[in-house]
Amino acid sequence: MDAFLFILTFLLSFHKLSSAASSSKTYIIHVEGPQDKTLDQIEDLESWYHSFMPPTIMSSEEQPRMIYSYRNVMSGFAARLTEEELRTMEKKNGFISARPERMLHCLTTNTPQFLGLQKQTGLWKESNFGKGIIIGVLDTGITPGHPSFSDAGMSPPPPKWKGRCEINVTACNNKLIGVRTFNHVAKLIKGAEAAIDDFGHGTHTASTAAGAFVDHAELLGNAKGTAAGIAPHAHLAMYRVCFGEDCPESDILAALDAAVEDGVDVISISLGLSEPPPFFHDSTAIGAFAAMQKGIFVSCAAGNSGPFHGSLINGAPWVLTVGASNIDRSIAATAKLGNGQEFDGESVFQPSDFSPTLLPLAYAGKNGKQEAAFCANGSLNDSDFRGKVVLCERGGGIGRIPKGEEVKRVGGAAMILANDESNGFSLSADVHVLPATHVSYDAGLKIKAYINSTAIPIATILFKGTIIGNSLAPAVTSFSSRGPNLPSPGILKPDIIGPGVNILAAWPFPLNNDTDSKSTFNFMSGTSMSCPHLSGIAALLKSSHPHWSPAAIKSAIMTSADIINFE
Repeated sequence: MDAFLFILTFLLSFHKLSSAASSSKTYIIHVEGPQDKTLDQIEDLESWYHSFMPPTIMSSEEQPRMIYSYRNVMSGFAARLTEEELRTMEKKNGFISARPERMLHCLTTNTPQFLGLQKQTGLWKESNFGKGIIIGVLDTGITPGHPSFSDAGMSPPPPKWKGRCEINVTACNNKLIGVRTFNHVAKLIKGAEAAIDDFGHGTHTASTAAGAFVDHAELLGNAKGTAAGIAPHAHLAMYRVCFGEDCPESDILAALDAAVEDGVDVISISLGLSEPPPFFHDSTAIGAFAAMQKGIFVSCAAGNSGPFHGSLINGAPWVLTVGASNIDRSIAATAKLGNGQEFDGESVFQPSDFSPTLLPLAYAGKNGKQEAAFCANGSLNDSDFRGKVVLCERGGGIGRIPKGEEVKRVGGAAMILANDESNGFSLSADVHVLPATHVSYDAGLKIKAYINSTAIPIATILFKGTIIGNSLAPAVTSFSSRGPNLPSPGILKPDIIGPGVNILAAWPFPLNNDTDSKSTFNFMSGTSMSCPHLSGIAALLKSSHPHWSPAAIKSAIMTSADIINFE
């Protein structure tokens, strides 16, 4: 009987521990520092943080319940707790606050020239292209060995650098001087391990900020030229905090903590929440404030929820909040109608064997069903659209490329993708799966009017390749988040716009679009792309003026920017 009671007690205890583990959440916990001592003077900081943890859970699981101990960006830690354990912790002296962790998400051959950077004169030359500056990028990882991260002609990192390379040491060099992964929480969620970029976003943003000069960059034969980051001689340190589109808040704080200690000069963060929390609950704002106090410049993306008012994120006054503009380059694809009208659009995929012969034109939503108008998967039928140019509407929660996949599935010859009203004239050059062009909302209305005006509407697409010289650039793009800055409406944000539409930069792997292209460059659009442009500009200024504070650099950027209004 005694043995039975012992086993029963053991099983009940094990069940209780297992239930606690399964019901726990990750919390960001803010505590006071020890009395009469600063955190930097504590020999074992973790022992102080561990004193807040309920003692019954410290050895109950193989997976540690305390995930991160923060040293540089805040007084506190991240831990997995049940609600009961949190209530116990809240009673301890020195406890300040705790909140559940949130999940953040991921929000060039021409842009240096578009920004006025010239090899032989001006800021690029005077700063020696950012020599000696270290840019830390928090993102989805990086692709070592890509030509954008070659260290040819690069000096070793400055003596202050204390970071490390957590991948094969031969993968790092004098350009890519540090690679670290912060995935304690992500590992629990997805089992993610390595710092190698399998998503693309981090490789793209890192090369935009500080990619080396790479000749013969292109994408499917378009945007040909020499690719370069804004600070091509700056050093790069990648801190992987995102696994797919998910970027756990505790990982981001840990990466900020490490970047400060490693000795970076600029931090680039193209990540954000869906809605802006108060600054005192915003881990990015908290970490950036500590970094700024130590002389580190922080650049953040403004978000991609425009054009709606109050959609801006990362609006803390001590960071540079960057919106997105278009650039003066287009990958032109013109929709030509049977009545002679032509509407300029964009597409990267420009098949040379597509005939300019006019073909039957049909509106995908002619049956009155909205899902068909959006060219949703399975919404179209072969008999109505085979061999035709199909007009699809943007929106419906369906990606631009999947719309073309639906048209191709039913045998459509080509697609015209018309913007919705909120996106207006903002266009994307995509790697479509069939001949296509993306046109404005106004053009879409006129094309629909033409279809309704004749019994036999016809159209084709004229592919015109890369064209530089749009006189209306830069213009704020539709998706760029707008103010007011909800956490603090008196602080005007964003601070500035940068190139963020159809940006060509490094990519982890060749793109396959039924072509033989082996290009490891790709177009991406977003404030994620505009942010590293300004991170690179900050690196150039820091290289030219090493004693300038983050505030001085921010002021120099904002007060020397062009103010443009086309109205």
